Amino acid sequence: MDRFWSWLPEIISWLAGLAALAVLCRQARRSRKALRATVPILLWIAGGIAAGILRAAGAGPRWGWLEWVRGSAPLAAVAVLGWVFGRRALARAGRFEGGRRGFLKAAGGALAGLPLGAAGYGVLIERLDLRPVEVELPVEGLPEDLDGLRIAQITDIHLGPFFGEEDLRRAVEMANHWRPHLAVVTGDLVSSRDGPLEACLRHLARLKAEAGVLGCHGNHESYAGLEQRASQLGARSGIAFLRGERRQLRFGRACLNVAGVDYQPRHRPYLREAGRLAASGATNLLLSHNPDVFPIAARQGFHLTLAGHTHGGQINFEISREGWNVARFWTPFVYGAYRLGSASLFVSRGLGTVGMPLRLGAPPEVALIRLRRAPDRVAGMDPRRCVT
Repeated sequence: MDRFWSWLPEIISWLAGLAALAVLCRQARRSRKALRATVPILLWIAGGIAAGILRAAGAGPRWGWLEWVRGSAPLAAVAVLGWVFGRRALARAGRFEGGRRGFLKAAGGALAGLPLGAAGYGVLIERLDLRPVEVELPVEGLPEDLDGLRIAQITDIHLGPFFGEEDLRRAVEMANHWRPHLAVVTGDLVSSRDGPLEACLRHLARLKAEAGVLGCHGNHESYAGLEQRASQLGARSGIAFLRGERRQLRFGRACLNVAGVDYQPRHRPYLREAGRLAASGATNLLLSHNPDVFPIAARQGFHLTLAGHTHGGQINFEISREGWNVARFWTPFVYGAYRLGSASLFVSRGLGTVGMPLRLGAPPEVALIRLRRAPDRVAGMDPRRCVT
């Protein structure tokens, strides 16, 4: 079931592609001129659907240009459907007179051009509009020596055709600019088993932080069976991926206990053995790719959880200050900071993309999390003691 939700955007794109193919075939039957105009787009969309099905089955070549065909085919399909509905609106406008006809023509023209314009912006501009984002997370009873602690987070890299090595280099430089006390990587280094894992870790090895670089694995490492290999390569590069493990870091007299877990799938109970990873007398931080674990992590004694996975929806529309995106169908924790009792969660939009090579309303980001003392309401943590 978890894999189904992971492939839901791809399935939706296939359905859109099939609808566009039906429209194009109907247009092609009308005249030879229409046939010549529609064949290239028809082949583009059909090729993208075929490449996507082969990719889902774990077969077929993984050439970069073929990935672009697969990823851009849904955009072509949406543009075709928008053009068809726009043409219909323009045709209906002829039935009316005066201002109403003008309005309908303008609306039809906008409907025909909007999908193409939005797709172009998402692919060419926002997909590469990497931004630094700073957030403060309150922690009740936070020791004085941890107040203002800087944690740089990089997540959901998906290094490959849609997010390249130069993009990752920029992200690492952005994180290093903050001179963080700790750097964390919260999963999805690549998208598939044959992704450029070694290149990804080579760039991540350039992260600089006082207490080092820690990480956890995401669903794409899990699906591809790359968790062990990524952990081994990461260890050689100075990156410690925590797989049901914890590291206790000293900052002055205070202890920051950092725990990490492998990807937590939806069809299994979350964090079954993670309770033992929380340490009494310390500030407990959990690294989990899946943000859905947050309520359970809070009950187990984790003061902070850092996650990714959702890409901020990747295609997100703000309506009445509410984000509308596909990710909302399977998690309430799509993007930003959340609070539950005395515990805090931050979900980053991450860097790369899956499915389609675009972002709309959810630009890529490198996050800096600052820990801040909150008013004490829960008895708490002894900054002098770090229990192992």
